[in-house]
Amino acid sequence: MNAPFTQPSFRDSVDRMFTQAASLMDLAPGLEEKIRVCNSTYVVRFGVRLRGEIHTFTGYRSVHSEHHEPVKGGIRYSLGVNQDEVEALAALMSYKCALVELPFGGSKGGLTVDPRAWEPNELEQITRRFTYELSRRRLISPSQNVPAPDMGTGEREMAWMADAYKRLHPEDINARASVTGKPLRLGGIAGRVEATGRGVQYALREVFRTPEVLERAGLSGSLEGQRVVVQGLGNVGFHAAKFLSTEDGAKIIAVAERDGAVMNPDGLNIADLQSHMHATGGVKDFPGASFEADSVKALELDCDILIPAAMEGVIHAGNADRIHARLVVEAANGPITAEGDEILRQRGTVILPDLYANAGGVTVSYFEWVKNLQQISFGRLERRQEEARHALLVEELERLSAHTGLGWTLSEGFKQKYLRGADELELVRSGLDDTMRTAFQQMATVQAEDSRVPDLRTAAYIVAIRRIATSYGALGL
Repeated sequence: MNAPFTQPSFRDSVDRMFTQAASLMDLAPGLEEKIRVCNSTYVVRFGVRLRGEIHTFTGYRSVHSEHHEPVKGGIRYSLGVNQDEVEALAALMSYKCALVELPFGGSKGGLTVDPRAWEPNELEQITRRFTYELSRRRLISPSQNVPAPDMGTGEREMAWMADAYKRLHPEDINARASVTGKPLRLGGIAGRVEATGRGVQYALREVFRTPEVLERAGLSGSLEGQRVVVQGLGNVGFHAAKFLSTEDGAKIIAVAERDGAVMNPDGLNIADLQSHMHATGGVKDFPGASFEADSVKALELDCDILIPAAMEGVIHAGNADRIHARLVVEAANGPITAEGDEILRQRGTVILPDLYANAGGVTVSYFEWVKNLQQISFGRLERRQEEARHALLVEELERLSAHTGLGWTLSEGFKQKYLRGADELELVRSGLDDTMRTAFQQMATVQAEDSRVPDLRTAAYIVAIRRIATSYGALGL
């Protein structure tokens, strides 16, 4: 009788991937262990009186590395939250921030609560009390620990947390920077909601600019016409699928969700599918698509690009050999276990690792944090000056044309685009695009220059570990 299949914990997978990369490096004695372990994890249990009785909730905030401060990482609301998961996510945040060169250490938080089980006013009470518990231990602070949204949380919860922190620290002029992912009118930044999905798009664009990586994946051409399967149509999956299909011409041939998967080889309309989900609560009965009740089967479809954008551990030793995608993009945190990663790598599948592929969220969170500290929106000082300088050039070109009798004019479409100064959203997207391009090329260079580096994940860890080690060395460790 075969032994039952057991998956390693999320934390075990992260540690194994870290250790594989560290084994290829020449780290000072003891430094590998110092970088690997979480510095601290705070567990809190607090009560809130709701519906006539006291309900007790368990919350976590883990700090993985303080080689830079503040530390950064989201807070998720889910009944599945546990210490192992939070510590694994905190470690990933350290490596992710180091990879994309953000001045943050890694942290992560969670609350064991089903946000759908409580009314908004009740969830607000829970969130404000959790914020109080974190604030007492300096686990929320613009200078020490900055949370952000994650699974089960969003702009609303971040607004509550920021307001609760401000009430506890009315003297802190930088209170808005205590949390990122806030609504735009409460100190947020344009482009934050779309950021992780937009980062996935920019990551894929960089892959398709890099012939050697495309060749390893068995792909060619551009993103146009590439067959894409997306697992999870939450914030990240929706925006990635929307941008890839409407802006790059990719075909989203399947979307997997909680109630099943919908498929159409000619491509799904993502905006219509989202509207259908909002109206019905699931993807079933979406017009013009076939339905499969077992959503996991969508992961096994023959496709060019697979984007797991939901939960960790969905590709593992039990199903990795049935994955037929040529390129897997980890839009979620830890969707591939260490065993699944090894199976896919041996089969020649190219994987864009989570610490790179989903770094768009924390990158734009960094921009928001900087905006809050500066107390001014991006582009406000220079936009009109930029427009005036462009107008001078256009006027001079048109004057020269008239003076010399050339008779040419600039097209109106060009003039409108050129004369308009960049707004905050354009600047945020530009900064994110630059970040994703630079990080990808650094990973690709490490892999190209060292034959021992088997894949982009190992290369990403090497880049990140090297930077964290350098920071600790500068601190005297």
